[in-house]
Amino acid sequence: QSQLVESGGGLVQPGGSLRLSCSSSGFRLDYYNMAWFRQAPGKEREGVSWINSSGGRTNYADSVKGRFTISRDNAKSTVYLQMNNLRPEDTAVYYCAAEFPQYRPGSLWSDRVRYNYWGQGTQVTVSS
Repeated sequence: QSQLVESGGGLVQPGGSLRLSCSSSGFRLDYYNMAWFRQAPGKEREGVSWINSSGGRTNYADSVKGRFTISRDNAKSTVYLQMNNLRPEDTAVYYCAAEFPQYRPGSLWSDRVRYNYWGQGTQVTVSS
């Protein structure tokens, strides 16, 4: 069974840091572009960051630029999201997602329909 599993969430004070991890089972992660999304209570799921299959290109939502860093280790079939200087508005369930690369004219990396696999999510709470 193909699946993604996130870990690393938790409770952190404002200004603190967390590193999320996402690993795959049942399929080769290095074939896929990967992304992190988040969903806060009462809000739609939104794209946070994206990385291509080789790790050579990344994208970020404006709200996290300069604070979050996405990376991947294909040898370990793992994708990471390093989150620094966390704010209360970063509180959400964070999901990783995998998309098989293909030509998608006019599509944004943050379009949820692009993604073939989703994890179950990990809670991140930023509070004092």
